[in-house]
Formats: sequence, C-alpha cells, structure tokens
Amino acid sequence: MLEEIASASARPLDPGSPLSLDTECSGDGPGRAAVDFPVAVVLPAGGSGERMGLPTPKQFCTILNRPLISYTIQAFERLSWIGTVVVVVAKENHDLMLNIVREFHHTKVKVVHGGTSRHRSIFNGLQAFSNNIDDSLTPKPKVVIIHDAVRPFVEEDLLLKITLAAKAEGASGAIRPLVSTVIATTLEGYLDHSLERAKYRASEMPQGFLYDIIFQAYQRCSEYDFDFGTECLHLALQYCGTNAKLIEGPPTLWKVTYKRDLAAAEAIIKETLSTSACVITEAAAEAVELAGTLQKNLTTQGMVVTDVIPCAKESYTDCLSKSRSFIQIAVNGSNISGVLEMVKHFENTRHAHLYPIVVVWVKLNTTKRSFDTQKTDELTTFMRLASEVKQANVQLYGIQIDHTKVSELWERSAARLADITVALIRDRNPALIGQLLQA
Repeated sequence: MLEEIASASARPLDPGSPLSLDTECSGDGPGRAAVDFPVAVVLPAGGSGERMGLPTPKQFCTILNRPLISYTIQAFERLSWIGTVVVVVAKENHDLMLNIVREFHHTKVKVVHGGTSRHRSIFNGLQAFSNNIDDSLTPKPKVVIIHDAVRPFVEEDLLLKITLAAKAEGASGAIRPLVSTVIATTLEGYLDHSLERAKYRASEMPQGFLYDIIFQAYQRCSEYDFDFGTECLHLALQYCGTNAKLIEGPPTLWKVTYKRDLAAAEAIIKETLSTSACVITEAAAEAVELAGTLQKNLTTQGMVVTDVIPCAKESYTDCLSKSRSFIQIAVNGSNISGVLEMVKHFENTRHAHLYPIVVVWVKLNTTKRSFDTQKTDELTTFMRLASEVKQANVQLYGIQIDHTKVSELWERSAARLADITVALIRDRNPALIGQLLQA
C-alpha cells in the first residue's frame, strides 16, 4: 500500500472542496562536551505510595498509557553522557519493573532490590556498582546522581549543573524556596516559634555526589540514619566532611505525591507534546518564505518552532527525534513522499511507539488547476496515505494554501494557516485525519 501511494504522490493534491476547521536531548547536546567522566543514576523506587491512597505504588501509576517511572528514566536515558540508571524496587515489584524496561525499550537500566527504608534502598543501589566493578553493564561511575523516581520533569541544564558541581565539590543538591512558613509547636499543640522563611530553602532532588564519597558515607552511617534519615547531603557532610554546593532548581522539580498530582503530570506531558513543532520545507523560494512567515505566526501563539529544515539537508533524519509534531511544506504537493520517509524513520526508531506523531502536510499552491476528477483522485490518495500511516501511530493532517502576491491576502492566509496548524497539533482531532483543510 505505501509503495502504491508513493508512486501516486508525484501528482499534486487538492481537496474536493474547501473545508473549514472549527475548533525527547540529543547525543550532541552540551553535556557531552562538558562531562568527560562516567556518570550514573540511582532511582529509589521502593515506596508503597501510602499517601496516594491507591493500591498501585505511585511510581507505577499510568499516565497516558505509560508508567510514571518510565518518564523519569527517559529523562536520564536521553542524555548521552549518562551511563547506567539503577532502579531500586521492592522485591515484589521486580518482575513488574523488568516488564516496564522491556515494553518501553529502556536500554540503560539495571534493576536491583530495595531495602526496608529509603536510605537502605539507596545504599543497595550504590552497591550495584561496587559489587560489579568488572561488569560492563554497571561500571563504577565518577559521579552518581540520586533522584526520586516520581520526579519525571528534570531538565538537562539542571542535571549538568548538579553533575559538574558534584565533581568539583564532592556533593551538590537542588534547592527551592519555601512556599510556606515553617513553625514549631508545643506538646500541647500551640505555636512555639516560627522560622524566618527567607533564610531557609527546601531540599529537592536531584542530588549529585562523587561516588566514593557517598558510598563511604553510607558505609559509615548508623542504623538510626538508615531507618529514620531522609537527607543524603547530610550523610555526606556528617560522615565525610563534604559540604554540598546548593543549586537553585526550577519549579518543575515537584514530585508526584498525591492522587491529584497524576492529573497535573498528565497535563504537563500533554502540553509538552503540543507546544513545539519542527518545520520541514522544500527549497523553492515560495516555500522558504512561507516557512519563515509560519514560524513567526506560530511563535506569537506560544508554539516553539524547534527547527526549520530544508528537505535536502543531509542530517535531516537526525532532527526527527527532537520533536513529536512536524509541519511539512510542499509546493504543489510535490513532496508527499517525504511523509513516507518520515514514517519509515519513526518505525525504525520507534519514535511513535509511546505517543502519536502529528504531521501537518502543507500544500502550497503556486498554480491554478481545474480538473475536478484529478482533484478527487488526489484527495483519495492523501486519505489512503493518512489511513496507512495511522497504523504506525502517525496522525496525518493536510492544509492547502494558495500563494498570492497580494500582500494583504497572503498575510491573511498565512495567519489562518498558523491558526489551523496550532489547533491540529494541540487538539489531535481524529475526525480530521486525512482531510485537506483550506487556509
């Protein structure tokens, strides 16, 4: 079917009638240059999630058909300068975690059993390196990052700062301003005193350490620390004399604690998927002009255009892994075969495995055509293509726009093109898949 559509795609497409619309960092990122030493991650994920009030531990709760912990793992796996991610789970969840690793194709994960407390679980995670120095899957790192499994929204910039500070100072940690005043109470339940909020900060994750320092701290700490301690930075200070460098973190460091937080996390993920797009354009002057105008109009509507790429660019496929929404501009429908190339890449890399990819195919008409029968055939071809690529989890929409040298008309059409494009990417309306809309 795809081959048949590709051969038919040499003909430009037109809708039978105008329609109206009612409404993951790359291996070449900055971290690779800055981090020239081995870095690993320990994710303690052995909690029962009692505060969540659900039978499933919060780290395994599903958001958009994917467990929460998988999002957190991906935040680290996408960074080429991070090696192993050790996930520490309760023994009864070991098989569940292995299934998640297989289903979502995590390639850097090692699963180990947790302990009876958070600190015991972290220590077990650290021992996965010390006990397997000769194991290529878990080489001993220079720096280890400790992070919460239920904090999925951690950015490379912060991880880079934490990692470099840990290497330089021995320990580092993220902090955030307190949002509430901390008070002390008497045994009778009355106010004793309050702390001056401006002088204090909330300790957050991630935290980074020279591996030898944090491992030594855990070897020296007391049973009381193991059972009741909560702060890794404090262990490094108390038992190794290492004072951590504190780094201000962004608001996105919050963790999923209560049931309502799952809905908030889902909203953030959806927004992330729908607020950026990559524009792929032909080299024709009219297409390049439209790409520039579209980029400006999309920006005014809060959508980030990550790249504007000529179709002939050699590294074209490298950019496909950086977005989940694409706008392809073709002059007179000449490059619909480019959609097939994109879909093939998505299938090979499984980029569309977790979420649908949206492709908005923009047909820029520079000539007038009047053969209704041919228009109908071309629309049928486009609809068949959309139906076929949908099986690969790619949602294909079409918009046609007529080029004109009349400035006012062109600006109006370009603005409407941006409006429709934003609506298609954000709404992902299944009823409009395979339709060619008129801008």
